[in-house]
Amino acid sequence: MSFTDPTTVLGTGGARDTGLRATAARYAILPLRVFLGVTFIYAGLDKLTDDAFLNSSGPGSLAETLSSVEATAGVPALIDLAQKSPTGFGWAILLGEIAVGLGILSGLFGRLAALGGALISLTFWLTMSWAVEPYYLGNDLIYLMSWIPFILAGTPYLSLDALLAKRKRARTLSGY
Repeated sequence: MSFTDPTTVLGTGGARDTGLRATAARYAILPLRVFLGVTFIYAGLDKLTDDAFLNSSGPGSLAETLSSVEATAGVPALIDLAQKSPTGFGWAILLGEIAVGLGILSGLFGRLAALGGALISLTFWLTMSWAVEPYYLGNDLIYLMSWIPFILAGTPYLSLDALLAKRKRARTLSGY
């Protein structure tokens, strides 16, 4: 097996397998990529279209949510920082979620998008869902762990990153 050639994997008995098993292995994390991309785009758009989320105070606002989790946050300093400008922080969250979702879904700067998604998820875990017990019921930790394969592997298939890498290889081989 060649680590530089992702189109083949060892099948049973050590023979190279380029059939269904190899295809399944190659695209195994693609459903997770689609799920994370769609979910983050949806989350950002949901916040953008919510009448209350970006308000500086009141029911349903980020400011009210921050106040309600301040006492149970794992890192209260993050809550304090967001409370200085809840509307600005709200814009940062929703634009970050949309950018991360579009980046991972299209596979453009996949590792960077995954890092952004992991940082958003880590921030939410350390603030919003820190007090959830048992811990495995808090969804932000699961999202954080879901970003790790993309931080490590990027988006090598069905992605703009792959297309750009292919074009770069072609130019290098042709001498341009």
